[in-house]
Amino acid sequence: MESLLDRLGRTTAAHPWRTLALWLVGAVALITAGQTVGGGFVNDFRIPGAESQQAADLARNAFPEYGSASAEVVWHSPDRDLRAPDQRAAITAMTAAIRAQPGVSAVEDPLAGQGVVSPDGRTAIGTVRYDRELGDLGPEAYHRLDAAAGPARAHGVQVTFRGLVVDLAFEPKTGPAEAVGLVVALLVLLVAFGSAVAAGLPILIALAGLVAGTGLMLVAAAVTEIPSAAPIVAVMLGLGAGIDYALFVVTRFRTALADGLPTVPAAGRAVATAGHAVLFAGATVVVAILGLLFTGIPFVGAMGVAAALTVAAMMLAALTLLPALLGLLGPHVNRWRLPLPARPASRAPAPTPVVPAGPSGSGPDRLPRTDSDTWGRDRTADPGPAGWWARWGRHLDRHRIGYGMGALAVLLGLTAPLLTLRLGTPDDGNQPERWPQRQAYDTVRRELGPGWNAPLVLAVRHPTDGALTRLAGALTADPEVTLVTPPVRSPDGTLALLTVVPRHAPQDQQVTDLVHRIRRTVGPAALAPGDARVAVGGTTAYMIDMADAVARRLPWVVLGVVLAAGLLLVAMFRAPLIALKAALMALLSIGAAYGVLVAVFQWGWGLSLLGVDRPVPIMSVVPMLLFAILFGLSMDYEVFLLSAVQEEYRRTGDPRRAIVAGLAGTGRVITAAATIMAVVFLSFAAIDDTLVKMIGIGLATAVLVDATVIRVILAPAALAMLGHRAWWPATSPTRRRRPPDLT
Repeated sequence: MESLLDRLGRTTAAHPWRTLALWLVGAVALITAGQTVGGGFVNDFRIPGAESQQAADLARNAFPEYGSASAEVVWHSPDRDLRAPDQRAAITAMTAAIRAQPGVSAVEDPLAGQGVVSPDGRTAIGTVRYDRELGDLGPEAYHRLDAAAGPARAHGVQVTFRGLVVDLAFEPKTGPAEAVGLVVALLVLLVAFGSAVAAGLPILIALAGLVAGTGLMLVAAAVTEIPSAAPIVAVMLGLGAGIDYALFVVTRFRTALADGLPTVPAAGRAVATAGHAVLFAGATVVVAILGLLFTGIPFVGAMGVAAALTVAAMMLAALTLLPALLGLLGPHVNRWRLPLPARPASRAPAPTPVVPAGPSGSGPDRLPRTDSDTWGRDRTADPGPAGWWARWGRHLDRHRIGYGMGALAVLLGLTAPLLTLRLGTPDDGNQPERWPQRQAYDTVRRELGPGWNAPLVLAVRHPTDGALTRLAGALTADPEVTLVTPPVRSPDGTLALLTVVPRHAPQDQQVTDLVHRIRRTVGPAALAPGDARVAVGGTTAYMIDMADAVARRLPWVVLGVVLAAGLLLVAMFRAPLIALKAALMALLSIGAAYGVLVAVFQWGWGLSLLGVDRPVPIMSVVPMLLFAILFGLSMDYEVFLLSAVQEEYRRTGDPRRAIVAGLAGTGRVITAAATIMAVVFLSFAAIDDTLVKMIGIGLATAVLVDATVIRVILAPAALAMLGHRAWWPATSPTRRRRPPDLT
């Protein structure tokens, strides 16, 4: 593989203009194809097989006006009864205007006996139903609703809206915060490289990869439904991964130049070494994220596809476009230096000594053993790497057990809050206060009660009068139920709908318990065998089903991703213990990220700093999505560090000396890359979307923990404790071979 990558790097560096032209043509073709035949980003929140999905499908088939999408209108008058003649007329005019809007199939007028009116008459709720799919409406649907509210507002009525149709107009978008993140990333690169030209290359490669990745996502949207939040997640992941990959390659290229190699061979060596790590790390990320396809939840799998396409574009840019730019720049990559303190020049590993064959069987494939317990006094090799990272490596080796146990204790402490994890979905009460969804939620909670924000829709198949009476009586007797509406029968009499209003808010545990209770005991007890059948639906039940589906399928996703990544690592390093160690440490970093998410969002630690004013359960899709992404990202640093360690181990045969050399060669790069990635991820926490905030905080936490506690302390300590056993069996002391000559 190294020789193939070496040829790729040399070819692109030797023909830079041809490579750049191919990239330009390819990017333009992808964007053009995406805009011409590609699709848009839509939200299809279906869960095949879930009971709430069955209830929605039954209602849609039995009631033509039920529609594919809906919005809710909340009217409120602070000091007057809405049934006053002038306000009634204004609301009637508003509902008539909405009824004439494109795609609207039905509008409830609560003052005409439809919808809901509060006992004091000051608050009313009505539903607008559409005969189109959500993806066919767009944000214009909400803007038309808002414009129709003019007459009612002119008469002192407060009008707010909520629902999926309204959410389309408030989709998360990137903004100035992400630009600030890129600026900070550039500053970190300037400090790491000390050269403005070298620092600019990773940013340029990441942006080029984003263009290609966006084109790929648009094309993919033509054949599958990509969620509207997917581009944000893909941009977040793509920027971090793209900068990391380019940083690794540029670092190796500059080292090769410092070793005296010409430009084209230096580009070949950079792609063969750092590019090898990029290829395996990126492949692990892609495989891990594509594991989301096996969740059985379409929109979660589609988010994985979007993120995987972006990462693949970043890998391709780092392995082809970047060496072409390096071929153009050559030694000029170090131009525009900053006035920073000089660092010791990086030094290539010494040539592998060749020992004549002797009676003991030593020969070209057998290296002399070294005194691995005597740092700097080896009789057969040079004193080894110098610098702060090398000193840290030697210090860590001397105290490997203490540092290893300490790092493990820190990680377990960060993971501890995970024991209280509660999956759910933040409701409209967690939206920004300026949004109409939050205003509607607060009005309903204050005037009608929190349960009116969490209505359950029960679809009863083949209902009889006796069955409906028994079911309504059993529901009314439940202490968690505030109200059960009279059943509404379908025109053909095959289905009846009942609305159940709980006492608590949508994300409260009591509502989850009520849904499970209706399904397991209340419904079956009220409906005798062979009698009617009931399915619990509605938005709240759907969110509960989502959390249950994730909880059931997450262990299988974890198992599949770990096995796939482990096989990739075994294929790269030929060392099963290395793969096992990498998997365990990735799980530790992910556990720490989960624990921090629970402490911040569920316990509320520092939550106000993120613009969220109350604790929320962890969104059900977040653990699954984060696991796939983080496990792959953890492999970036693991592969980069282990590649350097393995290279030195093959050269010297000393596992502990190899750890020091690996840290000396990669420590500064890994910490710089982690800082950049964390800054990029944290910048997305400023977006007004709880899902994006959770993903940003989780990714930033895991990256920082992985690149500091794990990669700089725990991983080298574990390698030091394993010694030669870590590399069994492919690189045992009697089976080493000289690495390929990449010069």
